[in-house]
Amino acid sequence: MTYSVTVRDHMMIAHSLSGETFGPAQRLHGATYVVDATFRSADLDADGVVVDIGRASAALHEIVSALSYRNLDEEPDFAGVNTTTERLCSVIALRLADTAAAGGLGGATLFAIEVTLRESHIAWASFEVTL
Repeated sequence: MTYSVTVRDHMMIAHSLSGETFGPAQRLHGATYVVDATFRSADLDADGVVVDIGRASAALHEIVSALSYRNLDEEPDFAGVNTTTERLCSVIALRLADTAAAGGLGGATLFAIEVTLRESHIAWASFEVTL
């Protein structure tokens, strides 16, 4: 059995993608994402929760705020890599995993965090990190 809690935020970024695969997206363009972070646990803590929703929301907001309104092509953390939707999912998930490992989310012992970035109503990507 698995319990899960999801919190949501959003971010707006600018970037370009290298390689012919990306066609016109090779040019600088913007993207707006709805960002969902799902926290999974086999159990609930003594208070009956997976994570503290307020702390999880604040942690997600802090991470996406650091990426928002930035040209990711100019960010040192992304030098030499394509900032695809998939890659951004993994970056956010791994940063949330660091927060969880430091005890910053409260709640039960998590076994996974999944981050989904929705670029539109017909296209999205996800990444799940096992803890």
